[in-house]
Amino acid sequence: MTVATFERRVKPLGKIEREDTYNGNSIEYEDFPTDLDTLGPLLHSLFQENWQEIGLGHMVDGSVLELEFTAPPKICRIYDGYLTVVTESWHMHLCVAENQGGATGRTPESLRQVRRVSRAALYRRLNAEGEARSWGIQFWNGAGVKMMTLFLPNAFIGEEEDLLPEHKPNLTKLGLYDRLRQIYVLGTLDIPYETNPLNRPYISVCRSTRCNAGRDWKSVHEALEQQLAESGLDNIELITSGCLEVCKMGPIVFYSGDERAPEHTWYARVTPDVAKEIVTQHVVENQKVERHLYPQP
Repeated sequence: MTVATFERRVKPLGKIEREDTYNGNSIEYEDFPTDLDTLGPLLHSLFQENWQEIGLGHMVDGSVLELEFTAPPKICRIYDGYLTVVTESWHMHLCVAENQGGATGRTPESLRQVRRVSRAALYRRLNAEGEARSWGIQFWNGAGVKMMTLFLPNAFIGEEEDLLPEHKPNLTKLGLYDRLRQIYVLGTLDIPYETNPLNRPYISVCRSTRCNAGRDWKSVHEALEQQLAESGLDNIELITSGCLEVCKMGPIVFYSGDERAPEHTWYARVTPDVAKEIVTQHVVENQKVERHLYPQP
């Protein structure tokens, strides 16, 4: 099977749209592609490397929510299409790839299309004179509804969140916006990664103690770790997780799939020997260990 190559140069969409607001101001949107090989590097760079500079939240008529990072996220990973970012005090989810559904039920195709980011744009909020006053990134879902907003550094706000004097912005704060625009909107700079950092395949072992059957997860984790090393699969990340919603059938192992076959797979009642089979048979040979699949075909 041919594996798609990672293209480091984004193909510009060339789409600019202006949305007028009630007070004579406007919002200028510059769209960029929403495929995972574009969104993955963008979001990884923001949440893992530029977390000190950004905020995130929602802006709708009558309500604004804005969150900031005080430390790097503990988790920044895609699970079943949703990018999950976890901090010490809050977490967020954003559907950036196909949401296939959990082990107990598949997501209907129509709902998959609605949940996923279908449009993304860098924006500038402009005053009545057409001068930019704030900068950020806006996402829309498949129904055309605005999703999460990412707030980029504002040249008119000081270090203490105070407004700077009129006509004296700190233009150095626009460095992140300018760099993102060159990479993802204009396509004049390469994506700064050799591969998509959010598209790394992984195996997850449920460590939840909700069911007695799953309490022996450590030996399964150790077997997976050993077999991955023996097979030279340093590109596969091995992690643990909370409940994977296949209770009373543990130990449970989840495999994210890879570019050859991106379908997610759950394995139930996994022993250390079965764990090694998952690596040698499924990960290496792309052949599922069918007798331990959940649900059974």
